Amino acid sequence: MSDQTSPAGGALPDPDADPGHYHLRLYVAGQTAKSVAAMANLQRFCEEHLAGRYDIEVIDLMKNPQLAAGDQILAIPTLVRRLPSPLKRIIGDLSNTEKVLVGLDIRAKDDRP
Repeated sequence: MSDQTSPAGGALPDPDADPGHYHLRLYVAGQTAKSVAAMANLQRFCEEHLAGRYDIEVIDLMKNPQLAAGDQILAIPTLVRRLPSPLKRIIGDLSNTEKVLVGLDIRAKDDRP
């Protein structure tokens, strides 16, 4: 995971390249307990449910507050699923796996064929 340092509006991965690939953006504000928990929970969740099919962009709004407007961020931490479409948002520390699965529209491993 790396912090977003380029201006908003950078090119997103081509959605037609891999429709099963998830482009996730996590908005945080510094290294607060909730921000750190959200980053750890997201990393764990992705490794467990999306292994090899995701990329995470962490945006620290303490460093780049202007980037909040692009995804209409009103609370932090907020996770935004940019791809696959449609865009989805989850607010909180991402500790509730079921809520994250539903929010990102992902079926649990046990539910997959």
